Amino acid sequence: MTPDDPSRNPGGTAAPSAVALTPQDPLRDLGVTVANGRGTLRVWSGAADAVELCLFDQRDPNWITSRIPLVRNEHGVWSGSSSLLTPGRRYGIRVAGPHGHGNTFNPSTVLLDPYARGVSRVGPNSWQSVVMDNAFDWGGVQKPRTPLGRSVIYEAHVRGLTKLNSRIPEHLRGTYAGLANERTIEYLLDLGVTAVELLPVHAFTSERRLIRQGLRNYWGYNTLSFFAPHPDYASADNVKAGPQAALSEFKGMVKLLHQAGIEVILDVVYNHTAEEGLGGPRTSFRGIDNAGYYRQAAGGEYVDTTGCGNTLDFSQETPIRLVLDSVRYWANEMQIDGFRFDLAVALGRDARGYFDPEHPLLLALRDDPALEGVKLIAEPWDVGLGGWQTGNFPPGWSEWNDRFRDAARDFWLTDLAAARRGETTPGEAGRLANVLAGSADLFSGDRGPLASVNFVTAHDGFTLADLTSYNEKHNLGNGEHNRDGANDNRSFNFGVEGDTRSPRILADRRRAMRNLLGTLLLSAGVPMITAGDEFGRSQRGNNNAYNQDSELTWMAWQHRPWQRDLREVTKRLLRLRRENPALRPSRFARAGAPTPNASEMSWYSPRGTPMASRDWHAPDARCIQYLAATTPESEEFNMVLLVVCGAEHECSVRLPDHAGVSGYELLWTSADDSAFGTVHETRSTYAVPGPALALFRAHTTG
Repeated sequence: MTPDDPSRNPGGTAAPSAVALTPQDPLRDLGVTVANGRGTLRVWSGAADAVELCLFDQRDPNWITSRIPLVRNEHGVWSGSSSLLTPGRRYGIRVAGPHGHGNTFNPSTVLLDPYARGVSRVGPNSWQSVVMDNAFDWGGVQKPRTPLGRSVIYEAHVRGLTKLNSRIPEHLRGTYAGLANERTIEYLLDLGVTAVELLPVHAFTSERRLIRQGLRNYWGYNTLSFFAPHPDYASADNVKAGPQAALSEFKGMVKLLHQAGIEVILDVVYNHTAEEGLGGPRTSFRGIDNAGYYRQAAGGEYVDTTGCGNTLDFSQETPIRLVLDSVRYWANEMQIDGFRFDLAVALGRDARGYFDPEHPLLLALRDDPALEGVKLIAEPWDVGLGGWQTGNFPPGWSEWNDRFRDAARDFWLTDLAAARRGETTPGEAGRLANVLAGSADLFSGDRGPLASVNFVTAHDGFTLADLTSYNEKHNLGNGEHNRDGANDNRSFNFGVEGDTRSPRILADRRRAMRNLLGTLLLSAGVPMITAGDEFGRSQRGNNNAYNQDSELTWMAWQHRPWQRDLREVTKRLLRLRRENPALRPSRFARAGAPTPNASEMSWYSPRGTPMASRDWHAPDARCIQYLAATTPESEEFNMVLLVVCGAEHECSVRLPDHAGVSGYELLWTSADDSAFGTVHETRSTYAVPGPALALFRAHTTG
């Protein structure tokens, strides 16, 4: 935001320069703790006049059996104890306070405890907190701790991943247990991914607008509780048994995935809550201390940098502590390996509304000893002013690289579409080369290529198959008259919108998918695959299927021959990535100074000569050769050559005569996945039937 932005928060206080972590921390132990058969609730509200703990009858959710006034200390923490506040007990809080700008107290509303470890649905859109027993037998299973440089992330939806998988018992499909089923784990291991990144599993609810339309929030970016797992993702018996059973099923899922060596990363939504905008539901924060949690203007209006009606105010200490405590809980008590922070720029905005890379929350998440080894991934934008911040997060963070996405889509899709229309297109070779090599223009040398989480698709937008099948979005089913979803998709349907039987168009589309997958999985950085892209899953052109909980968004497990072939391509590419460390450097090379775990990169023209400035900037520069050689630290020396031909005609290249190289062995080409194993001499001519990629391993003389 700019200083004269009228939506900034002039009354906000600066966030603390450090976050207290000592036993004397006044905000420690919020929520319910149980000791010696007695539970104690601690809730923060700086502006409240009174806070009351309500205990509910075990059978009748509308019957409050006990009301216990809480006592405030000098730090705004209200506390009280009861022998009835023990695991399994449903409870809530009522808060009274002053009226006026920024306050929305209503002592008749029963609210969720922000730190509740479990939530129970007691009505169509009504929830209560539940005291949980955190005991669980992990059986000695430890986190896999996969090095970031070897990580391959698989973005998936808990329900959508297994809902249609007939190889899994029906009562487990679409659940935490279904995700941990041996068939699912077998599939993930066979594919070659190292981590599943789950769309939100914090307890969430649907927006009132969707409920009125008869729809529901499928993705889950509408959080009710930052500590409770979403209960509806448990299997039916455990949903019926209650939140404790759902919690155990979630932990069991993590345990089994870890046992197989698969990490679990959570997509977490700390930027806003399910309370929406002014007049929205009062479920927790709004009724506890509206001004203490939400970013507001002087008149009490919400400053919304998320597009969801509200934004948590991380210029204040309590929201910062809420996020830190939540992340610590999931990382340690639930054994989660990493977090992808939705609209993470909102987490780094200061009291003026500016994004600050040195924001206390961003640094505390990185530096907290309790989070050592936890992977931190930012979605580096929000919808506020100055909201695009790719490349600007601090060292220790990785970021979704939208520049990678756009460069790959342009090179293999929109440039080809423009060329078919007879339009002059930029060469784009330099732009693609930059992202292949780790996007050094975005991520400084001290951060390295692993700061870049590379992706071509994500849950939000077209699937890989739809990128090659649709020029326009088709979102009428979302109930917003096709107004929702991105209009700039950088897609190309290759001549027909949607389904076709044309062999030529189908061949073009499938080659484009191979080219996009090849670019993703052979580039420096951390690759992220969207579940189903490995076999060409389609959403029939819907690029914003957030409210489609149906077969449109669930993964199909009956595949056509071409889909099985594409999956084999993905598996082969992932195996080649594992076997060739030159494709996955963890550092950028530095001129004149050998850098361990870096790849020294050389660029060659189709003529086999080093790329000159005129080669990079030629308007028809669509063919390059990329030679990467490791600087070994823990793996053997490795050198690979990637030939890129981005034109729809054959590109003849002279394989480079590089020092120490005696020849090149073909490992894979997107033009013909069955062609590999042939050895080619240096300076020999290799014909690439474009558009295509070809990967070689260099045979060395030393």
